[in-house]
Amino acid sequence: QVQLVESGGGLVQAGGSLRLSCAASGRTFSRYAMGWFRQAPGKERQFVAVISGSGGSSTTYLDSVKGRFTISRDNAKNTVYLQMNSLKPEDTAVYYCAADLAYHDIIDSKGVNYWGKGTLVTVSS
Repeated sequence: QVQLVESGGGLVQAGGSLRLSCAASGRTFSRYAMGWFRQAPGKERQFVAVISGSGGSSTTYLDSVKGRFTISRDNAKNTVYLQMNSLKPEDTAVYYCAADLAYHDIIDSKGVNYWGKGTLVTVSS
């Protein structure tokens, strides 16, 4: 079992930055690919970014966040981060952390093993 707890959400003006954190329980954290999703009001949950397990050598991003968001992980702290820069009002959403042994299952949003409860990010114009 893996439990995920997100933090770092809040209200920020357009152009600003936030860093989300996701703390994971369990001693096998490094084995999991870790991802971030978001869900805006009235919309379906959307893949944002994923980082591979172990050293995190592979990452994939939603096109609209490339160059603005960076996903990283610290296996010693069982934590994955999402650094969000140049935020736009359309980035407003609840952001969810996800964990899965299969990297591409996160990208495809298929049967992800574990989810956090989310943290709200609001970007004002």
